[in-house]
Amino acid sequence: MIWETVRLALRSVRRNALRSFLTLLGIVIGVAAVIAMLTIGAGTTEKVKTDIAKLGSNLLVVRAGRPAGRGGPGGPEQQVRKLGDKELAALRAHLTGARAIAPAAQKQVRVIYGTQNITAGVTGTDSDFLTARDWTLASGRPFSDSEVRSGAGVCLIGETVRQQFFGDGDPDGETVRVNRSSCKVIGLLASKGYTGFGQDQDNVVMMPLAAYQRRIAGNRDIDNIYVSADDSTPTTELLPRVENILRDVRRIPIGGDDDFDIRDMTQIADTMASATTTMTGMLSAVAAVSLLVGGIGIMNIMLVSVTERTREIGIRLAIGAHEKHILIQFLVEATVLSLLGGIIGILIGLSLAGLASLTLTIPFAPSPAVILLAVGFSALIGMVFGFFPALRGARLDPIDALRHE
Repeated sequence: MIWETVRLALRSVRRNALRSFLTLLGIVIGVAAVIAMLTIGAGTTEKVKTDIAKLGSNLLVVRAGRPAGRGGPGGPEQQVRKLGDKELAALRAHLTGARAIAPAAQKQVRVIYGTQNITAGVTGTDSDFLTARDWTLASGRPFSDSEVRSGAGVCLIGETVRQQFFGDGDPDGETVRVNRSSCKVIGLLASKGYTGFGQDQDNVVMMPLAAYQRRIAGNRDIDNIYVSADDSTPTTELLPRVENILRDVRRIPIGGDDDFDIRDMTQIADTMASATTTMTGMLSAVAAVSLLVGGIGIMNIMLVSVTERTREIGIRLAIGAHEKHILIQFLVEATVLSLLGGIIGILIGLSLAGLASLTLTIPFAPSPAVILLAVGFSALIGMVFGFFPALRGARLDPIDALRHE
């Protein structure tokens, strides 16, 4: 009986195709908007996590900074106390739970090969940098301990630098000039692509820290110290250990303000992902309002349908149909109408999300659970908003219905 009712419902939809389409429109727009927003939001969240992960997993970044309340408006200006070899040595000697500890100093300079030149970020560091930042080599080898200690004129280059100077060729053994100093290319870094802020991570040249300090920077300052936690130590436990060691080596008194800053990349990733999820939820809630509008449209058209088919209802009641049969018929019609709108909306929403993923270069991350929820919600909208018109049709008096013109 239920299949016969569904067949009648589909025939009724086809009989008034334009009216049915206009009725579906609210549901289609609502479902499409919700599906598109949730899918784009999931892709954006995934991209944020991926971009942060490119910086290194379970990573703490230590930077120099002024103590709180110093050097601000109306306050005395205080020179930033840079990080140096003693902080690095103290962390390596006393910190437990770290997988790698690497210094880094960066500067934008001209890199020259033959007649070609490019502005690239030059980083002075050591081999632990690759471990701390989860960076691998596509070819070649990392710095040796003797090269790091002596500040040898060797370097690793990123994919962007390779493409600029060597195309798809092998740069191993070639000599490039960084600022006014020559260095031999001993390795090619695996490509990391762009960050979420549009920074090309592959436009980089790495050289031993001592060579960078002597040839490029002209000082012994360290801009950042990267501390990567091992698999058994969360960054939330590692951070206070790093803080205690740095406060001790920099002789900061109890109650004094830190003159350094520690950033937990895991917490930053979680915070950004949470903010993205919240914004997606808010936009989806706004989009879901059109589902309510669509439900009201279904109720309106079903009331019209009941009025138009009053005589048909009277005949069915007169020849033995029960009220529940009439109720089920109109409920099924409303549910089928809403489900059709939901299915069309899902297809349109996924298409829009796919187009957005290509345009915004974010992952296409549709959720089966969200799709099933959209289908179920569409059916529920039809049942809820179709119930009153169906009940009104079921309660018609057969004699009055037969008299209706």
